[in-house]
Amino acid sequence: MKVCMVVEGCYPYVMGGVSSWVHSIIKMFPKVEFCIAAVIPDRSYRGKFVYELPENVSEIYEIYINDKDWVSKKASRSMSDKEYATLRHLIMDSDVDWDGVFSFFKKKERSLNDLLMGEDFLNIITALYDRDYPEIAFTDFLWTMRSVYLPLFLALVSDVPKADIYHCVATGYAGIIGCLGHFLYGGRLLLSEHGIYTREREEELIKADWVQGIYKDIWIELFRKMSQVIYDRADKVISLFEHARELQIELGCPPEKTQVIHNGIEPSLFEGIPGKTDEDKGFVNIGAFVRLAPIKDIKTMIQAFSVAKQYAPELKLWIMGPDAEDLEYANECYEYVEYLGISDIVFTGRINTMEYMGRMDATILTSISEGQPLTILEGYAAHKPSIATDVGNCRGLIYGENDDFGTAGILTHVMNIDEIAAAMVFVAKNKDETRTMGEIGYKRMMDRFKLSDLKREYAAIYRQFGEELGFEWQE
Repeated sequence: MKVCMVVEGCYPYVMGGVSSWVHSIIKMFPKVEFCIAAVIPDRSYRGKFVYELPENVSEIYEIYINDKDWVSKKASRSMSDKEYATLRHLIMDSDVDWDGVFSFFKKKERSLNDLLMGEDFLNIITALYDRDYPEIAFTDFLWTMRSVYLPLFLALVSDVPKADIYHCVATGYAGIIGCLGHFLYGGRLLLSEHGIYTREREEELIKADWVQGIYKDIWIELFRKMSQVIYDRADKVISLFEHARELQIELGCPPEKTQVIHNGIEPSLFEGIPGKTDEDKGFVNIGAFVRLAPIKDIKTMIQAFSVAKQYAPELKLWIMGPDAEDLEYANECYEYVEYLGISDIVFTGRINTMEYMGRMDATILTSISEGQPLTILEGYAAHKPSIATDVGNCRGLIYGENDDFGTAGILTHVMNIDEIAAAMVFVAKNKDETRTMGEIGYKRMMDRFKLSDLKREYAAIYRQFGEELGFEWQE
């Protein structure tokens, strides 16, 4: 049995929660053959893996959605009436004939240059303009629509591996690739959403400076269409927590397909880990096990620490994670620390979590978007409470969902410097309460967030799909 993991912008190029999850899934089923269909921005990422691939990964397909080499030598310029209607529905209507779209891009070799610069595309965009957007400049509108649809078209003309199960780790472009593989080769289609892709892209677009006015709505509508197709076609749709499942249903996923499977970690990895050292004497350590990226909002964390330090001089902030994903943002964080003149902030770069977690008094996460953060669960495995913003499932991890263990940390509002600073000060000044919260976190993790729980749930899905396809399951 061959499983194609379809990922976007993460594994095996970027360290982090989703990538770690994918790596764990592959390693926990060594007798299953996996291939990776990786949606990445462009060819500059080619082959730059930060993970050592497990032996059961047979191949990696790289799919570029911002590719300068998109002009084909062979061109198919003619478009039938049926093909024209299919493309028109994709661009102009809410309900899309996706079988027609997949056939359009795979039955013939398409020159995207001829398509995007051709008369048929121009006529469709003109009709959309006349119907909905006559108040704006047409030339800008035409070129923007070309840029909106180019990444999708690049995905649709990409080579997709043949597999028995397509396991997508997001909707969006990854979902399109999974649906395309399912359309071409059959098998089973599985979606595991860590964050709700449509909502995350909507939040990003609302805040973005690179896209203005009505173009935000156009992008959001396209992402909605791309999510709907995999919600409709997937055999099963997984979320990490109940509220995420509710959002999937709200966005159009049939409820009977949905299932919650929590994240999981291996508790034994955190047994007997090193504790505090002489370097830590007199300090209260707050540990951020995160990559340096805007979505993690490291700048707010730094500013909050500068406030907390005035009330609790014993505080020390450790920011532990790679900076390669966004060097510009990382350098801004380094410069911000210098500008504020703050002492006792340590940037370690990429580290082995188990070597540092035991030295911390609490973990911290100031993200503006999350799913169900592994860093909180890893802290719980080491009996460390968490300071976290109220995003994703952080509220459920800290306060609990359908359990009576108690409070395992401190929840704050996003970008609220005063609340985050106060949480740090609380950890410094209330050591007994902090240790108690850490023990509560450990109990909650052991109750429902172990890697063995996750493995059991996914083994059942893979086994069911495999047996339906005629394979004998071997774990």
